[in-house]
Parts: sequence; C-alpha cells; structure tokens
Amino acid sequence: MNRALLVLAFVLGACSSKAIPTNPMQIPETNSVPVQSPPTEMTTASPVPVSPASDPFSKLGEPSCNGITPANSEGPYYKAGSPERNSLLGEGLIGKRLILVGYVLDSNCRPIPTAWLDFWQADASGNYDNNEFTLRGHQYTDERGRYLLETVIPGLYASRPIRHIHVKVQEPGGETLTTQLYFPDQAVDCLTVQMESMGKFLLAIFNFVLE
Repeated sequence: MNRALLVLAFVLGACSSKAIPTNPMQIPETNSVPVQSPPTEMTTASPVPVSPASDPFSKLGEPSCNGITPANSEGPYYKAGSPERNSLLGEGLIGKRLILVGYVLDSNCRPIPTAWLDFWQADASGNYDNNEFTLRGHQYTDERGRYLLETVIPGLYASRPIRHIHVKVQEPGGETLTTQLYFPDQAVDCLTVQMESMGKFLLAIFNFVLE
C-alpha cells in the first residue's frame, strides 16, 4: 500500500433506515464560537487541479451498499434555493480542502442517475452563512450515479462539538432523505465517511443508499 495514503476509517456493518440515536447528533445547533481550532495545514482554499493520478473517482470502485442510509436531523440552518455547483470553494475561503465523492444507489445497490443532492455546512471556524450561500450548493449525479463535492473540513462550535456536513438526497420523483455525514475521528454508525490523504487535499468517500 502506498504509504502516502493514510486510511483513517472504513464504514462497516449493515445500516438501518431508522435515525441513529447517537448523542452527538442530538445536540441542538446554534451558531456560536468554535470550541476547537480548525485542522492544521489551513490555507486559502481554491479549486484543486485534478490529475489522472489523483482522480477522486478512481478511488470509488464498483458501487457497494451497507444498508439503507439513515436519516438525521435537518438542523436550523437549511436554506432552499442554493446554487447548482459541485465546488463550494470561493474567494478568501479558509480551510483544509476536502473532496467528497460517492454514489447514490437504490435499495438494490443500483446507481441512480440525476439524483439531487443539496449540501450545506459550517466553515472552518464553525460558522454558517445564513445570509448568502457560502458553503451551500446542490448538484445532480452523473449517468453512473456518482457525485463530487469540493469543499473544506467544517469546524466545530460550542453547541455541536462534532464535525458534520448536512445533505438532502432525492432520486427523481422519490422521497427526500435528510441526513448528515461525519468524520472518522468522531465516527457515527452508518454515517461516517472513509478518508485518505491525497496530498493537496483530503478525499472522503460515502455512498448514499435510498429506500
């Protein structure tokens, strides 16, 4: 295995369609001062030039399922009408760059093309933009059911001391799944991304499985 790749975690075991009663997810969200400094290697984030050697999709492999993705609370900061884009990076945005990739799959583990995903999150300091659409955006899966999101690692804040990214996922004409993604250092059953270092950015992988 290439020692430059640091595999931090794997999502194991079957998942349920029920919401997971994990305490960190039940802490009410309020926009407040972060309780911990953002990750190291903080820089002004800008889109990452992807070469064939660092193609995030090359890490996906064939679609795989570990059960239906559980729902998780929406929280108070969702805003409808986000711009369509797969990069949430903007001028002056500070943070450790993250590329999140995966499939959207049906319950038979078949990819769903043109599935809608709407992401929103806190910045590296633990603050949400409630006035505009910084770190908010929606996109659609490609013909192979894949999505790609370019963003930064979200920060912590006092009332919610766990890093997370919010997302809504909907297959064409189907029900909307509202959930959250978490990171290996504070893993949550069935909602934790796989992560590895790709040098200039961190790569996270998560497959959504819809009922």
